[in-house]
Amino acid sequence: MPRITRAALIQASNALPGSTDLEAIKAAMIEKHVGLIAEAAERGANICCLQEIFYGPYFCAEQDPRWYRTAEAVPDGPTIRLMQELAKKHAMVMVVPVYEEAMTGVYYNTAAVIDETGEYLGKYRKHHIPHCQPGFWEKFYFTPGDNGYPVFETRYGRIGVYICYDRHFPEGARELGLNGAEIVFNPSATVAGLSEYLWKLEQPAHAVANGYFMGCSNRVGTEAPWGIGKFYGSSYFVDPRGQFLAEASEDKDELITADMDLEVIEEVRRVWQFYRDRRPESYGGMVEQLP
Repeated sequence: MPRITRAALIQASNALPGSTDLEAIKAAMIEKHVGLIAEAAERGANICCLQEIFYGPYFCAEQDPRWYRTAEAVPDGPTIRLMQELAKKHAMVMVVPVYEEAMTGVYYNTAAVIDETGEYLGKYRKHHIPHCQPGFWEKFYFTPGDNGYPVFETRYGRIGVYICYDRHFPEGARELGLNGAEIVFNPSATVAGLSEYLWKLEQPAHAVANGYFMGCSNRVGTEAPWGIGKFYGSSYFVDPRGQFLAEASEDKDELITADMDLEVIEEVRRVWQFYRDRRPESYGGMVEQLP
């Protein structure tokens, strides 16, 4: 019997230049997303995922401590409290990526998961932190995640999160599958170039190798004053067979939805027995540190 979940992804451009007052940027981006979240609810979405650190620009294009002021406690900060209210209002599960302040001087790239009653279920902290050209200076801002690869039980399926650069690492994607994920969301902020080619290779490969659905979101536009490149959108959903269910444009603020039949996971795994046939006892070398 089908078990249908309708999920939504939001991709959006930055509302104000990065040189603007930080509180004004944050307020403008939250206002934009409140409208898009309402649209997701109107379109019948059961789950809605926002893009990486949705309430501002991709500030990692520079190394400036002023951006620390945009971090908040999770779940006790004002943005997550607002999203809890919206989740309850719309009866919709929310995946909300924000900049988390765990304590003074310790910050994480985090996604909170909120169920349709407004209850905070927990968070995922991005594990893999890049520091590279053309402007991904994330080690200046983020501590590597320390809370494993949690999967959140919701009315509409078991949800995992893997943030942006994490997608280049298959190990965590497999652990999410082992932990029971049926849908894995990958909120991102990435620009055109080599990444654009990889964008539609890696996550479909994770979906196939691990037998789950994925929803992958990316922001759009260019962001002043840094201009590190074009954020190319192209958000999408993909099923456990690697087939695309819905795709967004490269350049527009947009909401996409897809209906996912979670019973397909069992169908696929009965054919492709990757969990049965894996050989963890032979992989010990993978966890040894390099000299």
